[in-house]
Amino acid sequence: MGSPTWTRVWYAARAAMAVLLAAAIIRQLAASIGTAIELDRDLATTIANFFSFFTILSNTAAAVVLLSAAVWFVTRGRGKDAEPAGLAVALACVSTYMVITGIVYNLLLRSIQLPQGSEPVWWSNEVLHLIGPLFLLVDVFVGPLRRALPWRALWAVVAFPIVWVIYTMLRGPLVTNPVSGEPFWYPYPFLNPNAPGGWGSVLVYVVGIAVAILAVGLLVVWVGRRRGWIPDAAASVTATDTAATA
Repeated sequence: MGSPTWTRVWYAARAAMAVLLAAAIIRQLAASIGTAIELDRDLATTIANFFSFFTILSNTAAAVVLLSAAVWFVTRGRGKDAEPAGLAVALACVSTYMVITGIVYNLLLRSIQLPQGSEPVWWSNEVLHLIGPLFLLVDVFVGPLRRALPWRALWAVVAFPIVWVIYTMLRGPLVTNPVSGEPFWYPYPFLNPNAPGGWGSVLVYVVGIAVAILAVGLLVVWVGRRRGWIPDAAASVTATDTAATA
């Protein structure tokens, strides 16, 4: 898997997945906008709500990072030992978020019946919640030119989910649900403090998902450290070789 041919193939696969994710997001957004117009729902709120879903944000970030990785490889990455540090951190972040998206949706949300007119486009839904997460999971284990990250990179991984939860809980009571007319809106039912169980249930889910994010982030960084290129170690070897030949 470290051959030049495999590296080219996988970076091409990353670019293709970025395009597929973007197409799925655009298709689902178009469907949401079309439904909002047809049923005379508030369009601005519908669009803002669309981009408040963790699924949409994580898939958007994944598409951007995967495409950026492909562009880097084509323009500057050939012959390199590993991806740049910033790209490595970004890949660790989106890999974690996409795996969590797949886990949460398929365990907690897949069987939930949505209000009429809110059903997702089937192929887009599968790309965003299953195919994309599976690709990013495989990428952790087989993606070439992986750079080993320090453990402190976990701070970057957990930063966005923390900000997103704060944003979601502050915004929720300020938004009128364009579908039901309720004076609040939360992207996922387990984050709705007005549902049975109240804030206690929300807190349990938030803590549980936070633990899952940390666990997946630890796995992603650990795998990267096991299979990735370590700059400090490489520099140490180079320095040793130089001293030996001096």
